[in-house]
Amino acid sequence: MAGQTIIAPERSQGRIPIGTADKLRDLLRTHFLNLDEAANDPERRVAWLSSVAPVELVRAMGYDVYFPENHGALLGATRTASSLIPHALSRGYSPEICRSLTSDTGSHIAGKTPLQDLYGIQHPPRPDLLVYSTNQCRDVCDWWSFYAREFDVPIVGIHPPHQPDTVTSGHLKAVEAEHADLIHLMEEQTKQRIDRDYLKEIVHLSNRASVLWCDVMNLARHRPSPLTFFDGAIHMAPIVLLRGTQEAIDYYDCLKKELVDRIQNGVAAVPGERLRLYWEGMPVWGALRELSTLFFEHKVAVVASTYCNSWIFDKLDPENIDETLALVYTEIFINRSENTKTTMLKQFVTDFSIDGIVFHDCKTCPNNTNCRYGMPERLHESCGIPSVVFDGDLTDLCLFSLDQVRTSLEGFIEQLTNL
Repeated sequence: MAGQTIIAPERSQGRIPIGTADKLRDLLRTHFLNLDEAANDPERRVAWLSSVAPVELVRAMGYDVYFPENHGALLGATRTASSLIPHALSRGYSPEICRSLTSDTGSHIAGKTPLQDLYGIQHPPRPDLLVYSTNQCRDVCDWWSFYAREFDVPIVGIHPPHQPDTVTSGHLKAVEAEHADLIHLMEEQTKQRIDRDYLKEIVHLSNRASVLWCDVMNLARHRPSPLTFFDGAIHMAPIVLLRGTQEAIDYYDCLKKELVDRIQNGVAAVPGERLRLYWEGMPVWGALRELSTLFFEHKVAVVASTYCNSWIFDKLDPENIDETLALVYTEIFINRSENTKTTMLKQFVTDFSIDGIVFHDCKTCPNNTNCRYGMPERLHESCGIPSVVFDGDLTDLCLFSLDQVRTSLEGFIEQLTNL
């Protein structure tokens, strides 16, 4: 689900870039070089996690953490995914399934990764443990299973109850039991017991970073907004990759201060902002710049999104670790029922003064596409909010036409302008 390539809009386009992005570049370089060192140190262990798995438990056991979905987003952002997907198809993987999965596994098969050009790293760090959660989609099970076979290492799956209206105590107990199984396996692998005091510290750090990230996202409620969804897709990297660390807290503290200064000094992400939109669905990683520019040129600010808000875990409680870990990793938007998702979207529309919703129908990611079962129509009927749907994909630009999307979005903007 998550990416980290810096694709900030150019100053020549009339924007004032967010300066904290320079710190992000350094932070990411350090992160990936550290992972490379860990993979080559026999005294250290590396775990591969899905992006919305309980990273706090894994960090508490001393593992360095790598996120294959982040690598998939990087393949999309660098526009290398389409050339690597055929390598996975040659192994019998379907062209209809998640293109993040097939581009990432294709990258492994081909021995090619953007990490080589970016950081001089020849390949992602070899894992000692694989952990996934199906709270976001089923495909991560098959994705991680590919690597379990390739590397012959243990794999653990967390399977929260699927699409609940309300998260119950019974749901939480089931997830807590699976978390306990994960802890037991890690204790066996590391030959040490989990340090609950250390876990408490990591949960506190994760909560603090989540609160700051939420604060950053909520600054977009200001009119004009100091940031857009496209900025969020870039600056969300630390809450994904470094959740549970002091580095994530320090980064978001700095970013928040810069954005507050922008508000105080009247610096808008989109000068002359005249419309405010909500982005529902996944990013198109290889077209972030072009889409950002399209909205910018029409003085439209995409001020909020389901995607960027999916990593806000501010209910984590160091004094109630087991229950709140189960809660935050079960109640995320993508794992909820259609009714609950609709209610949550209505609240976003109100909170961020939204004029319209852009739905991305991600062709190979049905789990993170919410426009296929009448949700746009229900939202329009219940609260009058108009919407537009466009086709695309997270990583594979073969499934995305910028010209077609531009025509669709410009027509939608004209429609909103005339309301």
